[in-house]
Order: sequence, then C-alpha cells, then structure tokens
Amino acid sequence: MIDVFDDTYFMRKALQEAEEAFERNEIPVGAVVVIDNRIIARAHNLTETLNDVTAHAEMQAITAAANFLGGKYLKGCTLYVTLEPCQMCAGALYWSQIDRIVYGAKDEHRGCGVMGTKLHPKTKMQGGVLQEEAADLMKRFFIQKRNLN
Repeated sequence: MIDVFDDTYFMRKALQEAEEAFERNEIPVGAVVVIDNRIIARAHNLTETLNDVTAHAEMQAITAAANFLGGKYLKGCTLYVTLEPCQMCAGALYWSQIDRIVYGAKDEHRGCGVMGTKLHPKTKMQGGVLQEEAADLMKRFFIQKRNLN
C-alpha cells in the first residue's frame, strides 16, 4: 500500500473530474482538495448545469472542502486543479488561506498569473503538473464545440 501520494496521483484525480465535466458539456476543469494525503473534496465546472458563472471547479471544491472541515479556512490543504485558476477563483482561494495550489495547464488569457492576481502570502503555487493531458482535454472540448456549431 502506498503511504504517500505524489502530485501526479492527485492531478489524475482532478483530471477524472475534468472528464466528468467534459461529458456534461461543461468546460473540462476538475479539482480535488487534499489534506494529509486524503481527498476531502472533488469538483468540476458546473456553470452550464447550474446556470451560474461562479460555479467553477475551484469554487465548488472550496465549498465542499470547507463543509467537510467544518470551517471556512483550508489551512493544511492543497488544491489540485487542471487549469490555472482565474482571477475570481484565486480571490476565493486567497480568502480560504489554502496552503498550496497545484495546477495542470496554464491559462494564457484569464489565468491569475496573467491577470496579476495576488495569492495569500502563505499560499504556494506550482503549475505544469500533467500539463499536456490537461491542455489536450481543453483543446478536444473546444474543437468539438466548434464542430457542433
């Protein structure tokens, strides 16, 4: 049995959530929140399903994790998300005081890095974990969307 999982393991779990979003005709972004090597929240984009522009995978994961922990702060937690968080999600992650954010593909147009969004001073962020898989899923989704229209 594996005692310690690595970033790739948890990013694969986030990619499974992104695949679920893809199947639901949602932009394929998936997320998981982990504490002590245990997944406490899983989420994917639900903006179309809920008719809610704020229903990003990260927002859904923050809410689920906070409910699991019984508090609004995600100290000691890591968010694994398949796409670099946008400005809105980065703001929510700031307020959650999450310890670490690990993302797959960079969002060259709307990512928090491009927008210059500040994270909580104690939050660490790392990108590029399973970047190609995450980017390929996004590309497939938008190619399919273009071909259907």
